[in-house]
Amino acid sequence: MSSIPASLSVSPGLARNAARAATRVAASRRSWAALLDAPSLGSAEAQALDAIAQVRCVTAGNLIYTRRDPAQTLGALVEGDAALGLRQASDGQFRIERMLHAPAWLDLASAWLSGTHALDALAGSDVTVLELPRLGLTTLLDDDPQLGALLIQALAREVRTLTLNTHELMHKDAPARLAAWLHQRCAPVPEVPGQAQVLLRERKRDIASQLAITPETLSRLMRSFMTQGVIDVSGYNVRVLDLPALRKLAQDEVVAA
Repeated sequence: MSSIPASLSVSPGLARNAARAATRVAASRRSWAALLDAPSLGSAEAQALDAIAQVRCVTAGNLIYTRRDPAQTLGALVEGDAALGLRQASDGQFRIERMLHAPAWLDLASAWLSGTHALDALAGSDVTVLELPRLGLTTLLDDDPQLGALLIQALAREVRTLTLNTHELMHKDAPARLAAWLHQRCAPVPEVPGQAQVLLRERKRDIASQLAITPETLSRLMRSFMTQGVIDVSGYNVRVLDLPALRKLAQDEVVAA
């Protein structure tokens, strides 16, 4: 086999650019695959979504959008942390209802209803947001029914999550809500079978706001769980010592009189 002439060889600069492009394609596919819960998502689908997506960066502490803004795009968080909730007009305080960590959908529903966003969205850190214009996405879905099915499934998962959250607020007391919140975020501890850990990425008052309790109640419940031998807290790390006990606490529901 003859060698490639030097004049036709790939320069180091072109090779680096090609490698960067390949990395961007792979990163894009991973982001869309995570958002759609589709590990086998192809590069063609990812590139089609990239072609209509609008990228926006928002610095920490700024609003990504408000509930008064027209919802014309489906928004996804691909880098950073964000909070959904309500910004109080009286004092500007933000009451968190849900925390999101990338990759996650910010608002998958409002654009289809041609209205405004249901909640305010606040950047908890510097964030990168991908926005899919509804009109462009509708055209894309007409050409790719499989992509439409993945989007419907993503919307269904969002609805199920909100339904479960509503159920917990209505039917579980504060200890059960905290236990469920911790249990959902448990990561295994490889070196200690049967134990798990939760890295607290949010401020105490933000966690309390999501659970509809006060920060003081949150601290009291954490101490109670520690006294029971269920968890141990060190800084921002919660070590779950008794996972079955935490699961049982999370399943307790208030019995109506």
